[in-house]
Amino acid sequence: MYDTNMSVITIQKRKIEEENGVVILPLKEYKKLVESAVPTYHLTEKAAKRLDKLVNEGLKEHKAGKTRTIKSLAELD
Repeated sequence: MYDTNMSVITIQKRKIEEENGVVILPLKEYKKLVESAVPTYHLTEKAAKRLDKLVNEGLKEHKAGKTRTIKSLAELD
């Protein structure tokens, strides 16, 4: 049923095919989906400093050639 207060959106068929489909969601539902898909962690004080230290140590080890590339965690044994 068409209501005169409704907005009409035109999406080119070519664009839909290029993108392998299109999903239209209300913004509120999209935000819920994004929040549930990837958790966000905010570290503060000690936890943030510990993580910064670990990252810096890892980067130094990588630059020094002390790291290796693996395809699976099973290769760590």
